[in-house]
Amino acid sequence: MVRFFYSLILYLLSPLIVFYLYLLRGKKNPGYREYFAERFGLISEQKNSTIVFHCASVGEVLAASPLIKQLQSQLPTYSLMITCNTPTGREQIYNNFKDSVQCVYLPLDFPCATARFLKQVKPAMLCILETELWPNLLAQSKQRNIPVLVLNARLSEKSQRGYQKVAPLTRALMASISALASHNQDDATRFIELGLDAGKVQVTGSIKFDIKPTAEQLLKVETLKAQYNSQRFIWVAGSTHPIEHQLILNAHQRLLEVAPDALLVIAPRHPEQFDKVAELLHESTLSFSRRSQNDYHNEHVLLGDTLGELQCLYGMANISYVGGSLIERGGHNPLESAAFSVGVLTGPHTYNFNHVYPELIALGGAKQVANTDELSLQLIELYQQPVRCKKLGEQAAVCVANNQGAIAKTIAIINHYLEPNRD
Repeated sequence: MVRFFYSLILYLLSPLIVFYLYLLRGKKNPGYREYFAERFGLISEQKNSTIVFHCASVGEVLAASPLIKQLQSQLPTYSLMITCNTPTGREQIYNNFKDSVQCVYLPLDFPCATARFLKQVKPAMLCILETELWPNLLAQSKQRNIPVLVLNARLSEKSQRGYQKVAPLTRALMASISALASHNQDDATRFIELGLDAGKVQVTGSIKFDIKPTAEQLLKVETLKAQYNSQRFIWVAGSTHPIEHQLILNAHQRLLEVAPDALLVIAPRHPEQFDKVAELLHESTLSFSRRSQNDYHNEHVLLGDTLGELQCLYGMANISYVGGSLIERGGHNPLESAAFSVGVLTGPHTYNFNHVYPELIALGGAKQVANTDELSLQLIELYQQPVRCKKLGEQAAVCVANNQGAIAKTIAIINHYLEPNRD
């Protein structure tokens, strides 16, 4: 009954949902208007046995890519489909996999849309990255005996309180999950407290630690260093947000007073912010060029306005700043920088990565700053102390290496549920 009322509310809100996605988001990013029928489950019928991975956006795609690539080699008889919610997620899937997987938008959680999607795909398994839990999708998968695995699962105390406010719906969600692989015991406990059977939970660690630069990426990093002059002090501010953009530019202006040849590479989180950051730079005294135009002449700032390059941009830096942390967005993934032996600076708001930052900071691979002034001081100190800066990067890489192994544990869970006589 509770799912009935949930679905009724969704149908009543459907004009607003369509208006928001197609008109509002579509105006900012026309990619939202493409493949729009897929959001209602209108896709072609799949002929082969398909494993579906749902990766909400870019971050989940990047985290899941090593896992999915291993499965491609280990399970050649299965087709793989990756679903997402955003155009940037879709573009990242293509960049990482080209045509070796099928990519579609996950349908909106209307009962008719999810039923149509499941009928056309007939998944052998549905794997959901992190905590993208949709009641109708999960309930209908259970009704069709499709295993639902929640992988790399994390649940903050804040999110747990949100689920507790809709306890009947949450209990139904938990009952639809076949297995859950959590980051740590704290995350596992929170899911169990929401009603998930403890026997369905395994603590595997985070697959985000199982990141290793490829030979192709390392070659690109060397090319970038040569292109942007590795003799300069380079810092990369990745995944920055509005308000934060200006804070980063202010910190760089302070750094330039001490290190006039320092280079800032600023890579906004969302493509619709590229031109807005360019406007901020035009209004400032900072000279800049855009990465997409490939026309660099030793400017103060390089605007990273391309997709799929952030990891390699981190790789060419002396130090990184990982965005969403000087403002209350909870931070983004510092391991993309740490894997390239590049140390991390972060603001105080890192709750999205509470499973990463404590150890990364404790091992000396990251430094936390309270505000822009502290960020400026840290940058100046690291510029003046290159040995300390290099050590920060080395310790960041140690943290990554110490926590690897989650992918192997996750694949073991997937294989168990693909067995003909699964539980």
